[in-house]
Amino acid sequence: MVDLIIKKRRGFELNKEEYALIIDGFISGKIPDYQVSSFLMAVCLNGMTSEETAILTDIMMHSGETIDLSEIEGIKVDKHSTGGVGDKTTLILAPLVAAAGVPVAKMSGRGLGHTGGTIDKMESIKGLSVEMTRAAFIENIKKHNIAVCGQNANLVPADKKLYALRDVTGTVDNISLISSSIMSKKLACGADAIVIDIKVGHGAFMKTIEDAEALAEMMISIGSKMDKKVTAVITSMNEPLGYTVGNALEVKEAIETLQGNGPNDLTELCLELGSQMLVLGELAKSQDQGIEILKELIASGKAYEKFKDLVVAQGGNLGVIEHPDLLPRSQYSYAYRSNTEGYISDLNALDIGVASVKLGAGRETKTSHIDHGAGIILKKKIGDHIEKDEVLAILYSNSEANFEKAKALMGSAYKISEEKPALKPLILKTIQ
Repeated sequence: MVDLIIKKRRGFELNKEEYALIIDGFISGKIPDYQVSSFLMAVCLNGMTSEETAILTDIMMHSGETIDLSEIEGIKVDKHSTGGVGDKTTLILAPLVAAAGVPVAKMSGRGLGHTGGTIDKMESIKGLSVEMTRAAFIENIKKHNIAVCGQNANLVPADKKLYALRDVTGTVDNISLISSSIMSKKLACGADAIVIDIKVGHGAFMKTIEDAEALAEMMISIGSKMDKKVTAVITSMNEPLGYTVGNALEVKEAIETLQGNGPNDLTELCLELGSQMLVLGELAKSQDQGIEILKELIASGKAYEKFKDLVVAQGGNLGVIEHPDLLPRSQYSYAYRSNTEGYISDLNALDIGVASVKLGAGRETKTSHIDHGAGIILKKKIGDHIEKDEVLAILYSNSEANFEKAKALMGSAYKISEEKPALKPLILKTIQ
């Protein structure tokens, strides 16, 4: 292991046998954390080639169980987001694309930090279970074209252990390590094609479009080496997506969007990502055709009906979906008001995300309890004119003490200007 650390420190390329030695030794405990930490730092300083990154991805992917979806007919298309604030797209996209006829086998995670998790949002629905056997997962896809479950503990154990070490050694911020982490999980889940939503901006891990492009190119390269089609869509996360941040609040907004009444930015993103999924699934010949298909599925109510199929198949209470006011609600609310007049020129997604965590909607640690009713409903967003003392957002929590924690973050999230700002695009770039 010392030889391999020195080799990477000097900038040389490692082969498959050498990466296998590192990962197998790390998982088994034969190679200690401090040596793997040293190696990760050498990677961050000197980088990895695209070939090395593909090798590492493959070894990590096969470090535990993999899911074989070959018995399901059609091209199985998955979607991944690098994490954002108010990002409830999976709740809309999965049933929307499934309703079009493309099988969606989705394994999602929980939220940690300022980014929300799809599984936490789904568990806002009474009775709904995200835990299922592999057989039940495949059977639901065969029957309904859709299933969404929590990550299997035996899936890509190398990534779980490696990420935990990266998180405490300052080695998270490397394109190859990020790419192999994401792609090993996606490929282990058995998808034939993947659409990746790479967020860039305040509330995203990627802060510049150049970094987002580099990440996109690397993940597409990995997919190509493993005969998987990958499309990356780079999207803005400078302000929250939609008007809600928080689990039950976001489920309600997702339902409204499936019914054709969602906010413009959320609807635009779902049509963009969904049409790319239909093209990869060979159900649409072009993105424009895909968008028209998806719009019709929303207008006809078929997308909403597919969401109900998903909920019922996984044990959820249908009445909660048909009457979203039955979703969990927090006991207390607080109207956050403007202290000046003008136009909202910036709405920092990171600050809003952290404020929602302080209200109880997210986890500050892995063991933190989630308040499914907590969160924020934004009343105004970038470009909107506001009067002094006008309500900018409504905060929800089951503890009034949490409002004081969140108010300071809300204050730093908003920037007010005298002139109306030019609106920036949501969809920044598509890379295939």
